[in-house]
Amino acid sequence: MVKRDRMMQAMAAMLVAAGRAMAQNEEEATGQAPRRRIVISIPDRKLALIEDGKVVKIYPTAVGAAATPSPTGTFTVIRRVPNPTWYHAGKVVPPGKNNPVGSRWIGLSEKGYGIHGTNAPGSIGRNVSHGCIRMRNRDVEQLFELVKVGDIVELHGEASDEIAQIFHPATEPVLTAAAGGGGAR
Repeated sequence: MVKRDRMMQAMAAMLVAAGRAMAQNEEEATGQAPRRRIVISIPDRKLALIEDGKVVKIYPTAVGAAATPSPTGTFTVIRRVPNPTWYHAGKVVPPGKNNPVGSRWIGLSEKGYGIHGTNAPGSIGRNVSHGCIRMRNRDVEQLFELVKVGDIVELHGEASDEIAQIFHPATEPVLTAAAGGGGAR
């Protein structure tokens, strides 16, 4: 009986894995996988996750300091590391609350740069990093679950029409009774 149960569990696991593989192959073949990109406005110190042309979420960030600016350009996500170890100039900090890169590391194709958490949440919204994009740990943990290796990451150093549309969308006017919105007569 135990042997049969194990065999059934193994068969079920294989069927689930095969189903996932088939779904992934179908997404790739039909182009139905969501087109996802991360857009970062360095001057605004904000990051937007965009999927299929729509802004899914905007997060506050910290960006590079004047002496160590964030790179600009288009890169890709090449690595995702939960609970990373931090290495710098011979110093090693294991995962935990004292780790300068926080709870997640999303490595970019620009060597040495990434999107990561922080042990200094007060730095968010400022130009203080060594060039990486810092996020609050809870925010980078959420982003980490939404992005994959191969996703595009754009770092913009200047304002443009697209950046304005993403981070400063026009608001709809609010009609009031005084503005002809149909008050009591």
